[in-house]
Amino acid sequence: METYEKAYQKWQEKLQKQLNKRPERKELFQTGSQLEVDRVYFPDEIDNAYIEKAGFPGEYPYTRGIRHTMYRGQLWTMRQYAGFGSAQETNERFRYLLDQGQTGLSVAFDLPTQIGYDSDDPMSLGEVGKVGVAIDSLEDMEMLFDQIDLGKVSTSMTINASAAVLLAMYIAVAEKQGVPHENVRGTIQNDILKEYIARGTYIYPPKPSMRLITDIFAFCGEEAPSFNTISISGYHIREAGSTAVQELAFTMANAIAYVEAAVDAGLKVDDFAPRLAFFFNGHNDFFEEAAKFRAARRMWAKLMRERFNANSPRSEQLRFHTQVAGSTLTAQQPENNVVRVALQAMAAVLGGTQSLHTNSKDEALSLPTEESARIALRTQQIIAHETGAANTIDPLGGSYYVEALTDRLEEEAFLYIDHIDTLGGAVSAVEKQYMQREIHRSAYEAQKRLERHDDIVVGVNEFQTEDEQAPDLMKVDEAFVENQLSRLERLKERRDTAKVEAGLAELKRTASGNGNLMYPILECVRAYATVGEICHALREVFGEYTS
Repeated sequence: METYEKAYQKWQEKLQKQLNKRPERKELFQTGSQLEVDRVYFPDEIDNAYIEKAGFPGEYPYTRGIRHTMYRGQLWTMRQYAGFGSAQETNERFRYLLDQGQTGLSVAFDLPTQIGYDSDDPMSLGEVGKVGVAIDSLEDMEMLFDQIDLGKVSTSMTINASAAVLLAMYIAVAEKQGVPHENVRGTIQNDILKEYIARGTYIYPPKPSMRLITDIFAFCGEEAPSFNTISISGYHIREAGSTAVQELAFTMANAIAYVEAAVDAGLKVDDFAPRLAFFFNGHNDFFEEAAKFRAARRMWAKLMRERFNANSPRSEQLRFHTQVAGSTLTAQQPENNVVRVALQAMAAVLGGTQSLHTNSKDEALSLPTEESARIALRTQQIIAHETGAANTIDPLGGSYYVEALTDRLEEEAFLYIDHIDTLGGAVSAVEKQYMQREIHRSAYEAQKRLERHDDIVVGVNEFQTEDEQAPDLMKVDEAFVENQLSRLERLKERRDTAKVEAGLAELKRTASGNGNLMYPILECVRAYATVGEICHALREVFGEYTS
């Protein structure tokens, strides 16, 4: 108890400092019966093991949260992933969602943009604007954020192989709006290892891809210190069929590889680690998911302190975005997806997420309609303002079940990490197809359980209904493609071609040497070089990766 009293007193002092800097939200924290809700709850009997494994919110190992006040001080950022067709259409959806109370933007790019092809490239045929917005040049990016102040909004961009180009475009738009680089806030996914493992939108081989990532770390450290340089993603690993343990383990193994690459490139851990972010999946098993998020925080804190000798608490604090599990949404009885999304989102909130996207009910069938996107956003708002879930920190902390699950998930994930270390680390494990095989095995086993009816999915293998009415679906007008192509053609005619060619030549020279690639990429973007032109210039130097 003496150890606890000392730790508690120290925590109270730090809590007061945070309250002085950022007071809690001005509202009553109480139950529906008007009973006062404490900031955080502790077990009746506390020993040293509790302090070491769970501890206090805002204190190492951050199992109970990375902030001393958590949602009592500030709610999570509410994002809705959006992007379809043209930049203009997507801009209209962005402004609609912001008007509806969304607090951050999240951009989906079409497949050609993700893998470095322009809309007029033969490789893009049939894919322009299909799974996200088509961005060919700075002109499109300017249209995408028209009437949206980049000095006031935080933007997450799901972009990986071409992340450096889209980051440069975002910064260039901010420049045109008069927003200083240091005030630009957001996140680029920029996680290429999980592309090799689970998603497939890679361009270059692993080594130059890792160079691009560490160049972004260094560039943002100098130019855009408020921007998150990477979102290390377990989400897509889980969507590909992994278990929760594998999602944790493979995400952390990839994170280790990025930190090691940055250190090898001459960066200091405490200079770049505070801007590393994570992206997890919010799946169906309610308690396992909440425990997973708690375990992730503790694992990262341990890795940064014990493996990388980080000295700053900010380096140890795992900040993460959650998206509920798209793979769990069903085309059958799509209204059931509203319930699935609500439960998955609640698990993420109880697990302490910093940012959250809730999927729309119709996403198993099409891009979300405006109505279904609004319902998905309202789900977050109801959790925040009507359920009481944000009134106290780590409400599930102290549950025998949740604490045991947290410990078990951490232990099992570290066993995977130990094995990946013996393979030479995450990059080597990717090249040896180890993680890919493990995910395929788990996905195959899950499918067999579904077919045997060992696992029940309501409306799919049990509780089916006949003669379901077809829902109203979102349809993208294909006519925009011709407009996109003609605008791109006109851009190429009126821009300064000599400036574009000089910028691309400098980019290739830098790629052939050791300079930071972000600076010549930014100059190319300012000259209105296209995504395809910039990525093709790098292809000439780096080559392409084939698995």
